[in-house]
Amino acid sequence: MSGPKPAALGRPAALGGSSFQASLLDDAAEIGLGDLDLAHRTDLGEGAWIELLRGWVTGADELFGLLIGAVGWREERRRMYDRVVDVPRLLSHYGEGEQLPHPVLEQARDALTARYEPGLGEPLSTAGFCLYRDGRDSVAWHGDTSGRRVSETIVAIVSLGTPRSLLLRPAGGGPALRHDVGHGDLLVMGGSCQRTWQHSLPKTARTAGPRISVQFRPSGVH
Repeated sequence: MSGPKPAALGRPAALGGSSFQASLLDDAAEIGLGDLDLAHRTDLGEGAWIELLRGWVTGADELFGLLIGAVGWREERRRMYDRVVDVPRLLSHYGEGEQLPHPVLEQARDALTARYEPGLGEPLSTAGFCLYRDGRDSVAWHGDTSGRRVSETIVAIVSLGTPRSLLLRPAGGGPALRHDVGHGDLLVMGGSCQRTWQHSLPKTARTAGPRISVQFRPSGVH
């Protein structure tokens, strides 16, 4: 596996010419957070669940534009079987104790920790960033269990920019659930979800603008 290399910063370079269409509903909103208690929970069985809250981040499109230039996006290459390939998205990671690139993300991390730490037993302390530049960028089916095997954990995803389809399916196979998330939506995967379910963001042949995914996790989960 080859090491990461910095991607060019700034909106035109990071997006590679992709266009972004803002949400008409979010146009005048200030950057902030809504009421986390309004999240709707769905029981997936075997101890797995998800919570979904549309538009949790207000002013999400403005935040999206700020993060394009503020985050140190990286291109990475990884070994896949007998060859090394480009990772089909740009990446960045903020570890435990690192300052996040916008104050509202610090507030989001603290709010999520306040909600989920009592049951989880630990805070959400890291933040991973993915930039999907267009419909060619994707992430394959997986569960965030690398580095630590746990019975239950939390992965909270804030989606900014153009909505894309996040799919979930049982780890043993079965019909997939689809949630189109973007423009400040929050999707939380909890309980045994990372062990008993998988999730992905597939490529799409349809015209798709850019999307940023911010994933809040406990330390050691990735």
